[in-house]
Amino acid sequence: MIRKVGIIAAALSLALSGASAMAKVTDAEAGKLGKELTPLGGEVAANADGSIPAWTGGITSAPAGYTVGDHHPDPYPEDKVLFEITAKNYKEYSEYLSEGQMKMFETYPETFRMPVYPTRRSASNPQDIYDATKANATRAELLDGGNGIKGAAIGIPFPIPQNGLEAIWNHILRYRGAAVQRNGGQAAVTTGGDYNVIGFDEQLLIKYAEDNATPEQLTEDNVLFMFKQKVTQPARLAGTALLVHETVDQVKEPRKAWTYNTGQRRVRLAPNIAYDTPGTAADGLRTTDDFDMFNGSPNRYDWNLVGKQEMYVAYNNYALHSDNASYENILTPNHVNPDLTRWEKHRVWVVEATLKEGFRHIYQKRVFFIDEDSWQIQVADMYDNRGELYRVAVAYGVNYYEVPTQWSTLDSYHDLNSRRYLAIGLDNEEQMYDFTVRPRDVEFTPQALRREGMR
Repeated sequence: MIRKVGIIAAALSLALSGASAMAKVTDAEAGKLGKELTPLGGEVAANADGSIPAWTGGITSAPAGYTVGDHHPDPYPEDKVLFEITAKNYKEYSEYLSEGQMKMFETYPETFRMPVYPTRRSASNPQDIYDATKANATRAELLDGGNGIKGAAIGIPFPIPQNGLEAIWNHILRYRGAAVQRNGGQAAVTTGGDYNVIGFDEQLLIKYAEDNATPEQLTEDNVLFMFKQKVTQPARLAGTALLVHETVDQVKEPRKAWTYNTGQRRVRLAPNIAYDTPGTAADGLRTTDDFDMFNGSPNRYDWNLVGKQEMYVAYNNYALHSDNASYENILTPNHVNPDLTRWEKHRVWVVEATLKEGFRHIYQKRVFFIDEDSWQIQVADMYDNRGELYRVAVAYGVNYYEVPTQWSTLDSYHDLNSRRYLAIGLDNEEQMYDFTVRPRDVEFTPQALRREGMR
């Protein structure tokens, strides 16, 4: 059951169905953006007791001494822990926790804890993203069944969401730059704390966010983004590669994917790289659509916008992001090292996805808690087909302030049955993300995938 304390009752009326749910917002409603609402649709004002401050623009400049290419130093080095939530006291804070978070305290009572810091509403985007978001607000629409969008480009498509599908599309299309090169990896951690790091080189080209993107061109080309991933380690997997083209209208043309296998030295279509297919080299600890907290077509679920609540989420995790933190220090048994984490109280949208009758997925229900300031999913609780809590995912966020964009530095996926977890986004011992790259479309073809795999 979702905690009711802190839910904004008025938002419950947004959980609509039928044609009214697909209606665009009015000019008057869109006019609130940049005033009582942030440019992306969050509430500007502080909460009632001031524990969540007013949004004043987020991080708009890098700390002194920062150079592009560095791991991002903490812009709030003087902040101290206010208190800790532990297995002994978590029930006192239950109205600000998800069912999955509370289960983590119950499952790992000796080790799991949340150091709570002052809330810093650090999320920010460039002005052109804010401008595009305001333009999208009155023109963006969901396609039939919500399996695509039209009338939007560059910015958040639905800053004033009318239903759960619009909110989840905001997460999928939140701004992360127009392109990024990522070097890093993931590790599946055993109950004893053992792990092997799987290394990846990844490129993401977001056609939706390119400077010259238009709704009309996106509809014509039918490509939201292109993603390429190559395994770099261990040796037995090195060279294995994946290519994904995500479409705008997923009814007209579903996701296209290809894989390259070093043993066969061939590129093959991979139509099953979607939904609950196990994630690449993830030891069965996440599904394909778990990646980035949620991705892909939403067509197997009914989506309900429950409302908004205050919640403790992992925000401004610069210690976990630092190149002074080794993988050995981060990857402790049961969960990532709590000493490196930072939790803050923020307002989040609550979106509940329930599996449609006649559809198959290992998750019967998923509950997503989405940051109002960035549209980043912060926590996801996943339930199995018996209705029991199965997995809990946490996104540990930072502001990549050279872009700027709020994004996770690490995502962790906790399997409550096996008591193992998967950490994705390990880059502390690697080069930092490069948001200055501008790859060409021809670098995201099956032919390019084969060349990448053979290197």
